[in-house]
Amino acid sequence: MQTQIIDHSSPIRKRSLQLHAIQWQRILTWLLLLMMAVFTLTPILYMITASMMPAKDIMKMPYRWIPRGFHYINFVKAIAGNDGSYIFVRNIMNSLIVASTCAVTTVIISALTGYGLAKFHFRGRNLLFMVIMATMMIPFEAIMIPLYMVITKLGIQNSYTGLILPFLVNAFGIFMMRQYLITFPEEFLDAARVDGMSEPGIFTKIVFPNCKPAIATLAILAFRSQWDNLLWPLLIAQSEKMKTIPLYIVKFTTEMHTDEGAMMAVAFIASIPMFILFFSLSKYFIGGTSVYASRKG
Repeated sequence: MQTQIIDHSSPIRKRSLQLHAIQWQRILTWLLLLMMAVFTLTPILYMITASMMPAKDIMKMPYRWIPRGFHYINFVKAIAGNDGSYIFVRNIMNSLIVASTCAVTTVIISALTGYGLAKFHFRGRNLLFMVIMATMMIPFEAIMIPLYMVITKLGIQNSYTGLILPFLVNAFGIFMMRQYLITFPEEFLDAARVDGMSEPGIFTKIVFPNCKPAIATLAILAFRSQWDNLLWPLLIAQSEKMKTIPLYIVKFTTEMHTDEGAMMAVAFIASIPMFILFFSLSKYFIGGTSVYASRKG
């Protein structure tokens, strides 16, 4: 009688090849992520290190990534300006006021509108939503001149109102909040209505506090959009005291006596509020996927 020998090497070999393939996939993924991180962080690191160097060291090749010392005069020039007027402080405060106001109003109005479109059924709801979405297809440059004429007719040119009014809310914020609130459990809302809570109370005490991931993301995007806005303040802000930080940077970099170290110092100081905002709110939108984890099961 012949004994049949079962070859176990083939399945084991296949399993080993699969494990090696998974390991190589992970290695390639990490290499790709590392390359993207280096590509993203290198300009930021260059800005930070260059802001601490004198201009002659910045232009040397190969570039010295570790400064010999802290060249504080760059930051003095950045804040004082070439004319010594210290208008930078006023300009950065203007940007903080405009960007913060637009971020707050965008979050509140977008949350209210998104909640209405997501949880209330009324005639024309889908049409209204499509009209709001259609406005996203219109570039700002197409409506910039009509907006400028309206602001001029209202007499609010060269003012905070003129800088803020066109950006109190945006269609993307409404879309984002509406899509996020569609997933909000109806059971919570029904239970609150049974308990006699009013609709404003439901929104302020139940819905809005549980939208922290979406609110944090929208606040960062809205703040950054206005913090970097150059075109609209260029039209509206005519006096030096009403100009925002992008206008100051443009003016500073075009002046003949500005050196590279001071330019990098201006850019670094202007980036600090965005870094602070991002890291202070990052915990909310990073953990956004687990907000409604209790619904599973």
